[in-house]
Amino acid sequence: MAGPLAARLRAALGDGAVLSDPSDIAGYAEDWRHLYRGQPLAVVRPSTVEQTAATVRICAGAGAPVVPQGGNTSMVGGATPSGDGTAVVLSLERLRAIRAIDLVAMTMTVEAGLTLRQAQEAAEAAGLLLPLSIGSEGSAQIGGVLATNAGGNNTLRFGNAREMVLGLEVVLADGTVWDGLRQLHKDNTGYSLRQLFVGSEGTLGVITAAVLRLQPGVTGRIAAFCALPSVDAALVLLNRLRAWDAAGLHAFEYMSGQSLDLVLRHIEGAQRPVAGSDHYVLIELATGGDAAALAGLESGLEGLLAAAMEEGAIADAALSRSEAQRLAFRRLREEHSEAQKRAGASIKNDVSVPIAAIPELLRAAEAACIAAVPGIRVAPFGHLGDGNIHLNLVQPEAAEAAGFLARSDELMHVVNTVVRDLGGSFSAEHGVGRLKTGLMEEWRGGPELRLMRAIKAAIDPAGIFNPGVIFPPG
Repeated sequence: MAGPLAARLRAALGDGAVLSDPSDIAGYAEDWRHLYRGQPLAVVRPSTVEQTAATVRICAGAGAPVVPQGGNTSMVGGATPSGDGTAVVLSLERLRAIRAIDLVAMTMTVEAGLTLRQAQEAAEAAGLLLPLSIGSEGSAQIGGVLATNAGGNNTLRFGNAREMVLGLEVVLADGTVWDGLRQLHKDNTGYSLRQLFVGSEGTLGVITAAVLRLQPGVTGRIAAFCALPSVDAALVLLNRLRAWDAAGLHAFEYMSGQSLDLVLRHIEGAQRPVAGSDHYVLIELATGGDAAALAGLESGLEGLLAAAMEEGAIADAALSRSEAQRLAFRRLREEHSEAQKRAGASIKNDVSVPIAAIPELLRAAEAACIAAVPGIRVAPFGHLGDGNIHLNLVQPEAAEAAGFLARSDELMHVVNTVVRDLGGSFSAEHGVGRLKTGLMEEWRGGPELRLMRAIKAAIDPAGIFNPGVIFPPG
């Protein structure tokens, strides 16, 4: 089937849009973490929504699975094809147009292949703000960001990707196009179809464009990097900041001492800005006002931190005095995943619990993991302000990577037992992908999983979109 199907796709889209040579498709066949490697029948790169629809129609007619792929930055193997050579990877990388920016409505209409950073820069050039911010924003594309309902550092203030979507354009399983590119903030006409596709991980349709809600532009930012005596102190500090300036507080990120030490060890140029500790937070605030407003923000934050330090709620703190210093603080947070990758094999737990339960989560999970694997490096970090912690486990320094990864299910269960007891979720923002399908029956079984299967069957009855993702086998 491979030859005839590839030939039909080339005839419809042109030779340059269809890749099948092993050297050309290698980068599309493996996930960022190198956990999954598939064998696509071909990689198709349409440059228009019409070509995307034609691709889906041709694949559906041939019974070939379609795996939508954005920047291929999934942490759970959500965009990796199977290894049987039957699936077509549908890359949206050539759909990069900014169709419109509406300054009055404060929206932008962009195509799915545009990277998140490119969209941010376009909004900023127009004097507005696209607040969604994630570590992979330089390569993650809008379609994938929405299909996974990405979260990120500013979720505390602005919510996940879902909250920023007003409209979508989607290619459906039969190759028809649903044009839902509406700018309406209120549209109470039946089911909110756009929200079915946001977070669906490419299992229901292919997002080709979106209308995104923007915010007033930011004219100044300030950051603080703090060493804390405990995680409990971090929650006290978070509540103080919210009471003082909830609108200005954009991010409140937690880093464990173990995790920051890996950044300092493995990332060139990384330097600790405060005294050593077992717990750190990165605070980011922003204003759309003038220089006086920024100076007031800086003065107010400095005073708040000084008072907290006098009371023992903060052990040490550094305030950014320049944009370069703010970015250096932010880099210390953003490089955690890369540092852990360089430190050895890691097992990633993207979990969430009620915010008040985070101290118990960290204490109980660390103790349970060390009991299971002495010498394990428990390296949690993440979005403490919205209850989402990346509770990652790095192999003991003397361990063998393959043997450690072989215990992934066991150690994920250790962490998830704590998470479940605290009323949390095993996936906060990364999704289910291929990695966590085995948890769905236990955590979401019964009416919830039956409803999900019914939606999938109604919208994609032949099951051509991203098989093996989200749903457990059978």
